[in-house]
Amino acid sequence: MSTRDGSAAHPPYDVIVVGAGIAGSLVARRLGEQGRRVLVLEAGPAATDPEAGHREALDTYLTAGAKVPGSPYVPSPEAAWPEVTDLTGLSSGGFAAEGHLIQRGPLPYASGYVRVNGGTGNVWTGLTPRMHPEDFRSAEFGYGRSWPIGYEELEPHYRAAEYEIGVAADVDEQREHVGLPFPEEYAFPMRALPASHLDRVLAARLDGRRLSDPVTGDPVVLRVTGTPHGRNSAPDPRYDGGAGFVPVGAYGRPDPDSRCRGSASCIPLCPSHAKYTPLKTQARWSDTVTLVDRAVVHRVLVDGNGRATGVEYLAWSTGSGHGSRSASGSESGSRPVTRHTVSADVVVLAAHAVENARLLLMSGLANRSDQVGRNLMDHPVLLTWGLLPEPVGPYRGPGSTSGLEGFRFGPARRARAPFRVEIGNWGWVWATGPVDGDVAELLRTGRGLFGTALRTAVRDRVGRQFTLQFEMEQEADPSNRVTLDPHRRDALGLPRPVVSYDLSTHVKEGMAAARQVSERIFALLGAEDHTDHPAGPAWPGRFEHRGTTYAYRGAGHGAGTHIMGDSPATSVVDSDQRCWDHPGLYAVGCGSMPSVATSNPTLTMAALALRSAGAIVRELTARDRPAVITPGAAP
Repeated sequence: MSTRDGSAAHPPYDVIVVGAGIAGSLVARRLGEQGRRVLVLEAGPAATDPEAGHREALDTYLTAGAKVPGSPYVPSPEAAWPEVTDLTGLSSGGFAAEGHLIQRGPLPYASGYVRVNGGTGNVWTGLTPRMHPEDFRSAEFGYGRSWPIGYEELEPHYRAAEYEIGVAADVDEQREHVGLPFPEEYAFPMRALPASHLDRVLAARLDGRRLSDPVTGDPVVLRVTGTPHGRNSAPDPRYDGGAGFVPVGAYGRPDPDSRCRGSASCIPLCPSHAKYTPLKTQARWSDTVTLVDRAVVHRVLVDGNGRATGVEYLAWSTGSGHGSRSASGSESGSRPVTRHTVSADVVVLAAHAVENARLLLMSGLANRSDQVGRNLMDHPVLLTWGLLPEPVGPYRGPGSTSGLEGFRFGPARRARAPFRVEIGNWGWVWATGPVDGDVAELLRTGRGLFGTALRTAVRDRVGRQFTLQFEMEQEADPSNRVTLDPHRRDALGLPRPVVSYDLSTHVKEGMAAARQVSERIFALLGAEDHTDHPAGPAWPGRFEHRGTTYAYRGAGHGAGTHIMGDSPATSVVDSDQRCWDHPGLYAVGCGSMPSVATSNPTLTMAALALRSAGAIVRELTARDRPAVITPGAAP
């Protein structure tokens, strides 16, 4: 692998990949293994020394005032990204927004992403559940869109993605309690992460108990079930027919001793390198893969027949200027910018659901169906939080190690959005902020508390905290969309993305059901419910539904903006993520997903990327196949 060389001229490439996140890095690795010449263009900066870059990111995170996903990195005006701190709730109701995304919806799109080498894959949660077979057939339940492929077609690619990421899970548990089909002999690369103390406390009180679904009345059996993780645990010797699995430590180096050490900073950074990031895949790229960073692609090129032939990009370099905002709302910087054109036989867009849509719209491509940018989805997350009767040891290990799976499936999803329940190991931090707020609350309400008494009160309060995180499926809705603002431009003069976003009645009914489920679970646990969603800065995603106030966070799971389908009249890409309108152009990532289901989408995205890489290999092989000339035929 090589990085930016600063030259204006480029050799010919077989494939250009736009974006070096999880999907783009996996596609580049698979093509490089086949000896293909691949150019990867990344809008954000790449560290020359990955370990030094990691330490710098940790230092930046530790000194950041707001501990949010993008806080390990200093954003550049030339490659700006949206952050959750761009949104503010108003005391009068509604929200205000600033930053890279222009928000024009009734409700905010409350998720961000990161534009650095590795993308949001550097700061993700590391949770890797598969979608359930039922999740591919949303339209059969009367809402959303179904996939043109099913679980069975994606299953071998799930296994390939689990190898590339190094997934830790218990296959028997996933079969029995999630209902996932696996080949009989299959084992995950690594054993499941140990359940947290909180998981064990909840399991002792909830496992086997039954709740009635708030909508249908159907019984749902509660069971605390381990969540698959993209982070190193103990290798499973049964993997690959007994061959076993060697975990990858820092930056692609095999390391049998690389394991999760419970640092509780997985979001955004794992200091021990146990969590998978795209940098591990990049370290295993072949020499035929070239990475150019600080390269913002703004146009995809096609020939007269509509076939993709290359891209144009703007290369920005570090300089003394930090940029300033003009009266028009655009960013202007003083760093040098140069223009480049590069060609290839295949172009792969892998720059995030929002940025892929933005690039297609700027290029005026792939939109015969009028679906480019439409069907934007996320997992709106309802948080509920409280205090258990005894200490449960929060702030240890990953943010969530287990969940409740029973509300993901079944006929109830016809009437309300299905949801998955993550059990939060990190106290109330996502709901109310860091523990500083607990100290301030005790000082405000606990008159006379100081010294030993204050420390005891803080230890008791924080030690009993837990959170339930209800991740809602949001269906594909063409009115939820990404467009462009031609008048408000970024530091490179490119139109900024505009998001129009709302929650359907189906999703709101899911939140109402989840709130009732939460109240019943709290009662079974004997927990004090402290859930509150007041109007104000902390809850921009706040709304009323049937007389009750709810609020949500964004999960960072943007999807659906170049949606997959079985017809060019109704979708942007086919089941290989190939754009219907342009041979040689692929748009890969969560943006292709027709439904986001209830599982974290990264593993599904990775499986789709590997599937598309296979299709690209076949396309290039057909290109290289010698022509057969029949005797007597014209040459």
